Amino acid sequence: MIRPELVEGRTASAFTPRERKLIERLSTPAAVQRYLNALPYNQEPGGRATLRSFRGVVRHGCAHCLEGALFAAVVLEQHGYPPLVLSFESIDELDHVIFVYRGANGRWGSVARSRDPGLHGRRPAFATPRAVALSYFDPYIDFTGRITGYAVVDLALLMGDYDWRVSETNVWKVERMLLDYPHKNIHSSDARVERLRTRYKAFRERFGRKPVYYRGRERWTALPDEFRHRD
Repeated sequence: MIRPELVEGRTASAFTPRERKLIERLSTPAAVQRYLNALPYNQEPGGRATLRSFRGVVRHGCAHCLEGALFAAVVLEQHGYPPLVLSFESIDELDHVIFVYRGANGRWGSVARSRDPGLHGRRPAFATPRAVALSYFDPYIDFTGRITGYAVVDLALLMGDYDWRVSETNVWKVERMLLDYPHKNIHSSDARVERLRTRYKAFRERFGRKPVYYRGRERWTALPDEFRHRD
């Protein structure tokens, strides 16, 4: 059951009937992940950047990583989950944002959408949010990427009265807040990163696609169809 008091108390307008039906249907992190998997990734055609709220994602039927994280935060907040997002910093400034939650088993998992197969959701199998963040380290390595830090942010606390949930316009203030928020460092071996990057480049050169060969894959949630059946 959705919680209308959160909407009325913290946003400028209530959910529409269509939005309420969707929220009621997507009552678990797994359901939200499946929904996001089925959406096209928002490629921001024409070079026009977007940062849509939950309402914008529903209306346009696509989402990039931060839009997907905000969508998950809004939906699952209505089912009792705090609206927590985990932000990554990378050396190439191609950052990533996911929704994180604590499951009924007391373990942490995530919901995410990405152009990379290894940066989607994680099952609730991790002891801490930091452990969730570390599970993304290897899949983050590509031609330029390397995670250097992470931060967990409660959007309800940090955004105050700002309407990030159902805004009709882009919610750039969320992105600015995440960019400015202090991140905890993730230290890693240069030699290990170079090995991972060399393997990644060789795989891409041989197969022409992004790999899913990483350790710990059994803790990933199911991938979108475009990444299925790849070794």
